Amino acid sequence: MPALPPSPAVTTRESPAAGVRLENLSKRFGSHVVLQDITLTIEPGEIFVLMGPSGSGKSVLLKHLVGLEAPTSGRAWINGHDATAESTRALVRMAMVFQAGALFNSLTVYDNLALFLREHRLGSEADIRTKVRHALQILSLAGTAAKFPSELSGGMKKRVAIARALVMEPQLMLYDEPTSELDPVMSATITEIIASLKDEYHVTTVVVSHDRDLALNIADRVGILMDSRLIFLGTPAELRQPQDERVARFLYPQIDLAHPRYKQLET
Repeated sequence: MPALPPSPAVTTRESPAAGVRLENLSKRFGSHVVLQDITLTIEPGEIFVLMGPSGSGKSVLLKHLVGLEAPTSGRAWINGHDATAESTRALVRMAMVFQAGALFNSLTVYDNLALFLREHRLGSEADIRTKVRHALQILSLAGTAAKFPSELSGGMKKRVAIARALVMEPQLMLYDEPTSELDPVMSATITEIIASLKDEYHVTTVVVSHDRDLALNIADRVGILMDSRLIFLGTPAELRQPQDERVARFLYPQIDLAHPRYKQLET
């Protein structure tokens, strides 16, 4: 992927990347335990990838970070502020890229990106135009501004959703399955974009994903949720040689775990 053009947002940013802290966080829906005693620190500027089987609670954990869910017990902190407090969203800029994009079909690509800035009166129309055009340029979407979401491919919709998040100049960027339903080439492109944006925008990045290649190639650290608990927390290098049989079976379902050298598996 070519180097990204310089962003005026970077030179004017006053707030650093956000730090995340979960302390003994648990979540139950009735008698069903979704998350159990999750303790985790995500450092400012880190790319953290959260993996796990379907239904393991990954998206529920993500919702706790943006205040869409409140823990049954324990706490979630963003830059030292309670993630469930409405005031936190005024103090820390967070942006979420949803799995399906969640674009407004009745708005053009340009207006999808401009909506947040207009609604919150974050600059003149000329300022908004500059930010929107820059975000579209970064995501190689300059020719799509007048198009509607229905005119875009799946990969382009993903990139528009990322561009929409970028115009908020977030301190914390959250992605829910950003490479799902994409072909391998577009998945690799989105993966490269996520890595490049971390450096360009100096943003903390949390990615929920089933994509093993994404985790191994761009993550600073990876966590794996299973049976409501965080059963692995480590670097991609450690993930390549899993010591826990549950992790090995999840990541490498075709491997013969009876083989004495299964821990030496290469990707």
